[in-house]
Amino acid sequence: MLTLTENACNIVKRYTDHPETPEEAGLRIMSTPDAQLTVTTADQPVAGDQVVEQDGAKIYLDSTAADQLDDKILDAGIDEAGNVQFGLLTQA
Repeated sequence: MLTLTENACNIVKRYTDHPETPEEAGLRIMSTPDAQLTVTTADQPVAGDQVVEQDGAKIYLDSTAADQLDDKILDAGIDEAGNVQFGLLTQA
């Protein structure tokens, strides 16, 4: 199952922990037809999503993304321009 680094948890919570957002808000990772992945904010999981919750951060994965990321670690950082960058590491 996908796991998250501390940085990834903090960044996910930064985007989803607001008084006006639903308690179930998280990031959703979806597969695309060309075998890429997209990341969006989501108020709640979609039926069939795998839910990954770690240290208060919630990630929702569609079934294809869940299969692709089963042995991965999600990392995240913020570049000099303030843009969030996600990366994947292989679990040991």
